[in-house]
Amino acid sequence: MTPPRTVISAAASVAAALVVAGCAAPAGGGAGGGGAGEDGGLDVVTSAYPLQWVSERVAGDAARVSSALPPGTDVHEAELAPTQALALSDADVVVTLPGLQAGVDAALDASPPERVVDVTDAAAVVDDDLHFWGDPLRLADVGDDVAEGLAAADPNGASGYRARAGELRADLQALDERYATALAPCRGAVLVTSHEAFGYLADRYGLEQVGVAGLDPSVEPTPARLRAATAAVQDAGVRTVYFETEATDAVTRALASALGTGTAVLDPMETAPADGADLLETAEANLAALEAGLSC
Repeated sequence: MTPPRTVISAAASVAAALVVAGCAAPAGGGAGGGGAGEDGGLDVVTSAYPLQWVSERVAGDAARVSSALPPGTDVHEAELAPTQALALSDADVVVTLPGLQAGVDAALDASPPERVVDVTDAAAVVDDDLHFWGDPLRLADVGDDVAEGLAAADPNGASGYRARAGELRADLQALDERYATALAPCRGAVLVTSHEAFGYLADRYGLEQVGVAGLDPSVEPTPARLRAATAAVQDAGVRTVYFETEATDAVTRALASALGTGTAVLDPMETAPADGADLLETAEANLAALEAGLSC
């Protein structure tokens, strides 16, 4: 997803950070923080907001969870500062999804931390689409995986991590049931979005996703994609074209205007919401937008 120059830049930052590491203390907690704290609890660093949210739910008060990236960072084009690279190498546990951010991958390769929880298998990612958190049940499986990773690093806290993962699963199963019930009349409906960030959601609830752009919103849509999106809107009687909170929407807005459709917002949940809502609340807002805008 991230251009090759970002990988080179991130790797260079890691090398520079490691050279000066002996002269500077690692950063403390919060975004970019790392290293074991004085109270002996785990320092957990994550590589994307959905993983941070899951890890916070599973960790509870037994660990400090932060993100390798500052709030609001575009996960598709993230570059790491030296302090952020050091936070990854100093962490007790890193929770990551390889391929999502090349900068994070380069930092982990250059200076591996003590323990890495790679959620790829738990998330059951398909091909190059890494937006698994659109499916609540995949997210619940990742919660279980994170619990086992934290339990391995902190055996004394294992029962707590597993219990909180169970509570998280219950919340996500309830969310899944609300989605399934609300969207049951919409099975087969065409979901037109700015970019293809909702494939797992569409698969779970029987929708057909059509992205104006592909998996990476920074790549301009091709004429063929625009023609396909136009045909989908016209053939399926689509009433709403969905923009995203983190994507440039000029092309999609022009398409909606030309076709005379309504517009609405779906949050791809790649970064923490600016309004302070958590992932469950954002997912509920997305469901309301889908109910109101799909042709069911």
